Amino acid sequence: MKGDRKENVFILRNIRRDEAEKYWPLRLEALKNHPEAFGASFEMSIQLPMSEVQERIHTEPDDYILGAYTEEGILAGTMGFKREQGLKLRHKGYIWGVYVSPSYRGCGLASRMLREVLDRGRELEGIEQINLSVVTTNESARRLYEQYGFETYGIERNALFVQGKGYDEAHMTYFYTDCLNESVEHVEKGGDI
Repeated sequence: MKGDRKENVFILRNIRRDEAEKYWPLRLEALKNHPEAFGASFEMSIQLPMSEVQERIHTEPDDYILGAYTEEGILAGTMGFKREQGLKLRHKGYIWGVYVSPSYRGCGLASRMLREVLDRGRELEGIEQINLSVVTTNESARRLYEQYGFETYGIERNALFVQGKGYDEAHMTYFYTDCLNESVEHVEKGGDI
């Protein structure tokens, strides 16, 4: 399917609540086929009623699930973003639930979604960094994040335990350099720490 597909013909937009029936099968596919890559489990998720799935879908500028759709309306990939809510944490957001269906891999779709989320984050007032976690065995995802400037700030050993085996996760962060420079200048000028 990859060879006969037009290059880069995807529409990136937020998944809406009324599209839960398109979103949820792809999410369950991700959880079932890659249980080591997600904190949520297929076994628990498959039991959720569609009404609860709909409630989990948000379309706010700082809380959304980005969907990558084909011209025909097929949901090919997802990437969630949520801003931290605490007063002292609102300068951070995090990426979650990254998945591209196997038949759409290899055409730069994850890269396009990541660029979109980072661009949107730049427009959010007060956002200075975006965090994510990725299982250390997923080398292609780690390389992608590093290419965009994410840095590993820690490795959590046995972050996930799946079928009797522990999986380590790399915790990574992306700093908006203009925000980082402003923060450093603020501290250097005697600002509060």
